[in-house]
Amino acid sequence: MRPVANGIGSSPPRRDGRAKVVGAAIYADDFTLPEMWFGATVRSPHAHARIGSIRFDREAAPEGAVCLTAADLGGPNAVRLIETDWPILAADETLHVGEPVALVAAPTRLDARRALAAVQVDWEPLPAVTSLADAIAPSSETPTETLAEHRLDCGDVEAALAAAEVVVEGEYACGHQEHIYIECQGMTGWWEEDGGVAVEGSMQCPYYVHSSLCHHFDLPDDRVRVKASAVGGGFGGKEDFPSMIALHAALLARAAERPVRLVYDRHEDIVGTTKRHPGLVRHRSAVDADGRLVALDVEVILDGGAYVTLSPVVLSRAVLHAAGPYRCANVRVRGRVVRTHTATNGAFRGFGAPQSQFAMERQMDAIARRVRLDPLEIRLRNVVEPGDRLPTGQRLDDTTAARDCLVAAAEATDFARRWREAEAARENGAGDDGEPLRGVGLSLYFHGAGFTGLGEHKMRSPATVRLTGEGRLEILTSMVDMGQGCVEIFPQMVCEATGLEAKDVLVAEPDTRRVPDSGPTVASRATMIVGGVVARAARELCGRVAGWWKKAEQLEGEAVIESGSLRAGGKRADFRAVARAYLAAGGEAEHTVRHEPPEWQEFDEKTYRGAAYPAYSWGADVVEVEVDPDTFAVSPRHVTAVCEIGRALHPAQCRGQIEGGTLQAVAWGLLEEVKLDGGRYLNDRLATYIIPTFKDSPKIEVELLERPSPEGPFGAKGVGELPMDGGAPAVAAAVENATGARADAIPATPERIFGWLRDGHTVTPAGDGEVE
Repeated sequence: MRPVANGIGSSPPRRDGRAKVVGAAIYADDFTLPEMWFGATVRSPHAHARIGSIRFDREAAPEGAVCLTAADLGGPNAVRLIETDWPILAADETLHVGEPVALVAAPTRLDARRALAAVQVDWEPLPAVTSLADAIAPSSETPTETLAEHRLDCGDVEAALAAAEVVVEGEYACGHQEHIYIECQGMTGWWEEDGGVAVEGSMQCPYYVHSSLCHHFDLPDDRVRVKASAVGGGFGGKEDFPSMIALHAALLARAAERPVRLVYDRHEDIVGTTKRHPGLVRHRSAVDADGRLVALDVEVILDGGAYVTLSPVVLSRAVLHAAGPYRCANVRVRGRVVRTHTATNGAFRGFGAPQSQFAMERQMDAIARRVRLDPLEIRLRNVVEPGDRLPTGQRLDDTTAARDCLVAAAEATDFARRWREAEAARENGAGDDGEPLRGVGLSLYFHGAGFTGLGEHKMRSPATVRLTGEGRLEILTSMVDMGQGCVEIFPQMVCEATGLEAKDVLVAEPDTRRVPDSGPTVASRATMIVGGVVARAARELCGRVAGWWKKAEQLEGEAVIESGSLRAGGKRADFRAVARAYLAAGGEAEHTVRHEPPEWQEFDEKTYRGAAYPAYSWGADVVEVEVDPDTFAVSPRHVTAVCEIGRALHPAQCRGQIEGGTLQAVAWGLLEEVKLDGGRYLNDRLATYIIPTFKDSPKIEVELLERPSPEGPFGAKGVGELPMDGGAPAVAAAVENATGARADAIPATPERIFGWLRDGHTVTPAGDGEVE
């Protein structure tokens, strides 16, 4: 079968692009139903408080408005996730500012606001722990509550540390990050005539929402319908929280006896929804006389916020990536998530790996200075190679490309020379003339694709393809396109696998009434896991059509599909016409295939030994910055990102994912700071929560390396989360190179840089390339 023009390796326009550009796409706040009302949420103003009473003044509220509290739920008061500890509405006490305690609905948005004002709550404030630092401080009056723990052991760390010539210690901190997806959280709920419930809105994981609705309302699967509207970005923020807002919308719809739309504005979205987990990572590292790692002792502590939600699996990935893409025989990682009285932290692009790899990369820079090597050389001496083992014991395959990425990034930017020049310039008083201080920073990173451990083995995610009445092939999965491009990638893979043309392939909207549970749209798994299943299902169904045609026409030779036409024995026929005849003859209209994870993959989820992921993607970043010597304002000027992702099925989308993820990571490292006071957000709107504008964004050059993986369809690995791991440590290293301030916490704001320099929290001069 010859490759088709719109198959893998090409970059056709997104099929949903025009509708989004011209405003025709239907987002959560565009969807409407007859007699629809609007909902609003009563939220706690306290970080921790006991609820005395909740009163609804019906005379002050709009006529007919409804109000619900925990007492009105009628089902389990919990969102179903890993644990069922996250209340739909707080009943007796609230554990964070912004926690929902009541819901109202009324005929208009303004009426819903008036109904909010008619709700009065009596509060009894209680002691609160509102930061990670307070939660783990020995003097904390409130005992630290651990929400999750994981550990990883390899070799004899204590013996290696005791025998080491050099031991380097470090502590690294990173803060919250707000998703700032373009479209805020939104959902519409309604009840159908058969007594079933339906919701439509912005989400990544329709079947997560489906599960929570079934759980609370005690309904069978077929009486619950969940449909994803067009999604204006997610980044993980629409993995867990949509279950909460869907429950709220459905509860209000039942009480109001009509559809209810619940859509947040930006302020409410920031205050009430999940964030990236803040992290504190402590390192003790031992190196030998050549600067090679002999022991890593790592403690990872994450701030889970008020409830468990997805913290155990976020911590899992943080622990598994804590040693970075480096070879070390003796590794110990201890990870835990602690509770604070802040909004629940959940999924965010990278899912724990950015926090632990930020720390590892900054620790590598600290080790390099201690042993008088530059940042490139210390990495070259320690980088993993094909055949090496990770701390879990997993042996890396031939597609391991950490060194390739590192060398390519360093050579493209002349990193080693420019880093040393910036070190020398700083030592010689650069910036005294008012000219910007300049620096470059390097990071090396990796990311496991798909669910951790045996997650994919347990799910064995299905995908379905079906022939429509007009003879087209329709793809049915629960994967949601939130910008990453599966609505285009899946047809490409089908065209490559079958020989059909793009016009012959349709993609069904994610609707639990129609599509199978292919798992959540997370963990860089859409293309690598579900896409592979789609391609196989399409190949098999099209093969049956071709075989039927060959037999019906009594043709010799193999029947193949090329450019949408069937060919065998010197005869051609239009595939759609043949498919229609096949269906008329009683042929199978639908075909479902399940993902088959590699049999060789074994992983012990208690000891963390084995193959945590079937494949890894690799990357290296070089970030160049300028720093104002008077204000310490940092301007990232240029980023070079070299990423190895198996095979680029749609190169333009791959580059777009890497550019976007890299900018998001650089912004986390420099700008994005969630400021809290007593658990209350101080910068809870876009006027005060700073993200980069186009003018603030550096030029980002992406180089794609391809080492096709046997574990991914057509050689593909994951790409969406990978770039989030590298930008922050690289930009922090560049700030350090430019200013001499030891950038061991992010964001590296001007205030922090000034404080580091004022307090003498600075680095030693660069070495000469030889270990002492």
